[in-house]
Amino acid sequence: MLLLTHESKSVAHNMYTVKRSFQNILYYPSAVVGLLVVFLLVFVAVYAMVKIPYKEAIRLWRGGEEVWYQNPKFAPPAWINYFSSRKYAESFAVRTSDGTMIKEVIPGAEGTSTISTSYTFDFTYDYYPQEMILYLTSTYEEKQPFISAELLTPDGRTIRIINLALSQKQTYRFSQDDKLRTRLRTEDVIPELFSDPETGKLLKGQYQLLLTGTTFEPDSDINVEFVFHGQVYGLAGTDHARRDLMVPLLWGVPVALAFGLIASLGTSVLTMVIAALGTWYGGWLDELIQRITEINLVLPFFSILIMVGTFYSRSIWVILGVTILLSIFTGAIKGYRSIFVQVKESMYIEAARAYGASNPRIVFLYLIPRMIPLLIPGLVSSVPAFVFLEASLAVLGLGDPVLPTWGKIIEDANANGALYRGYYYWILEPATLLMITGLGFAMLGFALDRIFNPKLRDI
Repeated sequence: MLLLTHESKSVAHNMYTVKRSFQNILYYPSAVVGLLVVFLLVFVAVYAMVKIPYKEAIRLWRGGEEVWYQNPKFAPPAWINYFSSRKYAESFAVRTSDGTMIKEVIPGAEGTSTISTSYTFDFTYDYYPQEMILYLTSTYEEKQPFISAELLTPDGRTIRIINLALSQKQTYRFSQDDKLRTRLRTEDVIPELFSDPETGKLLKGQYQLLLTGTTFEPDSDINVEFVFHGQVYGLAGTDHARRDLMVPLLWGVPVALAFGLIASLGTSVLTMVIAALGTWYGGWLDELIQRITEINLVLPFFSILIMVGTFYSRSIWVILGVTILLSIFTGAIKGYRSIFVQVKESMYIEAARAYGASNPRIVFLYLIPRMIPLLIPGLVSSVPAFVFLEASLAVLGLGDPVLPTWGKIIEDANANGALYRGYYYWILEPATLLMITGLGFAMLGFALDRIFNPKLRDI
């Protein structure tokens, strides 16, 4: 009974010490900033997993033209217009199926119908768009519908674009129409459509796309999707495969946090437990742990991970397991052991022995809890190292081929010459998130170290 009371007091004292130490975080501005960054990352991670479920994220990340056809290639984010004196054209896509394009059906005689579709947009940019595309779908049994398209310009001109009989699915690219080139007497269709015919300069204002279709069967129908490829797109831009970089930027947060936290927690806890067991039991067990540690210290950690990724598996879980395994037997074991040797001779340990406490009880209820104040700062501070490790492997082409991660973005950017071609956003966005993550955990870890270690409070 006395033993249980003593254990309860010991555990309660340790919990009180940890709780009071965390309350002191508010007195350190760096800790508050670090906490805000960590909470923000956690919030973004939860938002990403709820907004874009895992299967959907994988489908988007591995999707090709059939998924990302609406996006232009190599498009910087739209917010760069706020920092540029000349505005880049923004991309958009509208369709009749969701009501973003106006569609009017006028029934005619003998089962025919006239379908009018229009979309009005303001073009106030200083650069011509890259491309305009029409995705046309129709339903019919025998008689193909007919459609014509016109573009109304701000200066009152009407430019005839196409006249054609529709198949069930058809794609029309403005810049690739030879007839339109002949009609406009130019090789560059898009600039000609958006230029003043007299001055040759870019013509700003309100444009309207008009499509008039005719169906010849009662149940026949026409639907239109209009895709406008500008120079910029969305909040994060696009890559070489037209993929919206917001997907890997968002999903990179939960992947980075999961890898960093699991690796840090697993390594720290297992290292402490193994050091405590070796110190308490001593003998051959302690000798074995020390020899394994000394051998592991001379092994090339990063090279082993590269070999595993090259010859065995690039799965993030395999890499995570090998990372934890190689990070257990490090110099931290010797540090913990030196502290446990001192704690082992403490009076409360002798009292526990006198009360008849078993060896496992002493290790897990007396030795290890005393180390928790030292464990927490190191655990938090080591998270960025594991996050950067995962990103580094991905940059080298050894990251998980399935998951969208920050390192994978940088690898794709490097493979496509992003820096040489001026696509700085492609590398700066994930690199910035990596730096913010590292800074947040580092500031919090350093503050916790000062809180739990009184000798550092004046530093």
